[in-house]
Amino acid sequence: MELRYGTNPQQAAAHVAPVTHGRWPVRVLHGQPSFINMLDALNGWQLVREASQSLGRPAAASFKHVSPAGAALSGPVDDVTAELYGLAGDRVGDLTSAYLRARDADPKSSYGDFAALSHPVDTELAELLAGVVCDGVIAPGYAPGTVATLSKKKNGRFLVVEADATFVPPPFEEREVFGLRLTQARDEVQLSAALLGHTVGGSLPQTAADDLMLGLAVLRYTQSNSVCYVRGGMTLGIGAGQQSRVDCTRLAGAKVDTWWLRRHPAVRGLAFRPGIRRQDRINWQIRFIEGDLTPDETGRLAQALSTPAEELTVDQREKWRRRLTGVAFASDGALPFRDNVDHAHRHGVEYIAEPGGSVRSDEVEAACREHRITLARTGLRLFHH
Repeated sequence: MELRYGTNPQQAAAHVAPVTHGRWPVRVLHGQPSFINMLDALNGWQLVREASQSLGRPAAASFKHVSPAGAALSGPVDDVTAELYGLAGDRVGDLTSAYLRARDADPKSSYGDFAALSHPVDTELAELLAGVVCDGVIAPGYAPGTVATLSKKKNGRFLVVEADATFVPPPFEEREVFGLRLTQARDEVQLSAALLGHTVGGSLPQTAADDLMLGLAVLRYTQSNSVCYVRGGMTLGIGAGQQSRVDCTRLAGAKVDTWWLRRHPAVRGLAFRPGIRRQDRINWQIRFIEGDLTPDETGRLAQALSTPAEELTVDQREKWRRRLTGVAFASDGALPFRDNVDHAHRHGVEYIAEPGGSVRSDEVEAACREHRITLARTGLRLFHH
C-alpha cells in the first residue's frame, strides 16, 4: 500500500507491505496514512489490546509521535473533563469514557492525536471524535454508520483503520537502518499480576496493582527512557524518550501537577469569553498554571477572559498538590538512583513498579521505605525504540 509520504514530506516514496504475503494486521477503511500515522496506529493498537486483555476493561490511548500522550481504562469521567466536552460524566459509555480519560492526561499534546481503542467504535464515540482535533483512529471494528461519520472529518482526510483482533505477529521482527538489517525475537512476555508479586514496604491494594499493570502496558509502547504516573485507571503523566531517567520522572511529574491543578478552583474559575475554543481554553489553563507567561501571552489571556484571573499563589499550589494521593508510578527500566523516588513522591506516588537490578537498588528501596512507598520489583525491562 502506498503511503502519503514517509517520516517527512520530502520522503515522497513510501509504502507498507505485510511481512506474510496477503496477511494484513490492519485494514485502512478511509484516508491515506503517512509513515508516522502507521507507526502510531500499530503501536496504539498493541497498547490498548494488551491493556484491555490484562485488565478486562475497554482501553484507549491518545498517540502523538509514536508515544502515548495518555492512556486509560474505562471509568468515571470527572466534572472537569465532562464540562470541557459538554457532557454528563455519569452518562458516558465505557469506550467513550476510556478515550476521554486518555485524552485528558495531556490535552495540549493530544491535539491532533491518533486515537486507539480496544473495542469497536460505537456511535457515541464516533460523534465525539468528529468534534475534536484528531488525525485518525484504529479499532477492531466500527458500528454501522460510524465510518461514514468519521470520513467527513478533515475535509475527508481523516484516517479510519481497522485492526484484525485475531492477528498474531511473527516471532521475529526486523528493521533496516543505514544499510543494515537488525533482527530480534519479539518480546512475548505476558503482562500479568505475577510481575507485581515481590513487594517491599507493604502490599499492593487491587486498585494500585491495576494502575501499575496499566502503567507497564503503556511503557511497553512508549519511547524509552520512559516512566508513567497512573491513578484510577488513567495516566496522569507520561515521560518519554529522555536520555536521563530522572529528567523523564520530573517531566512526567510536571504533567501530573498540571493535570491536578486543572482541578483547582482558581483554574476552574477562569471566565473565558464566549466563542473561545475548547483547545484554546485548555492551552490557556495550562499556561496559567505554568505561570511563566510572556508579556504577549499575558495580554492575550486578558483578552480571552471576561473577568481578570485570580492569582494562583505558590502556597495555594503547594497545599493543593499535597491533596493528591494514591498515585502509582511505573518505570520501563531500573531506577538507577533514589532521586527518581524522591521526585515521584512529590507527586502523590504511593506505589512503584520497576525492574530492579540496579547497583543502587538498595538505596532505591531505602528511599521507598522512607517515603512509605510500596515497591514492586518486576524483573522485566520494557524498553521500546
